[in-house]
Amino acid sequence: MTDPEFMDRAEQLLAAVEASCDRINDESDADLDNQRVGGMVTLAFPNGSQIVVNLQKPLHEVWLAAQSGGYHYRFADGQWRDTKGGAEFFAQLSSDASAQAGQALVFS
Repeated sequence: MTDPEFMDRAEQLLAAVEASCDRINDESDADLDNQRVGGMVTLAFPNGSQIVVNLQKPLHEVWLAAQSGGYHYRFADGQWRDTKGGAEFFAQLSSDASAQAGQALVFS
């Protein structure tokens, strides 16, 4: 993957995270706060916990940091997959956000 291809796909991913936060806030009382600074989106939960999604441009990876741990994702076969366990990005984000929010949240 070229640098421009990575940036296009990674920007789409960050935009989808932001759009999912907006949708979740419209459809539930989760009260997620999301802030984007450059290639990083921080999700803040009412209990004070956070999830951070950031781009690692030189590695062509997206990193996710949550209470459950840190994960590295690479784009393969049309999806962002964890480099160790193979989990899909949005499945992991949904699981972690649900745990930290104390209610079921679905990111896509």
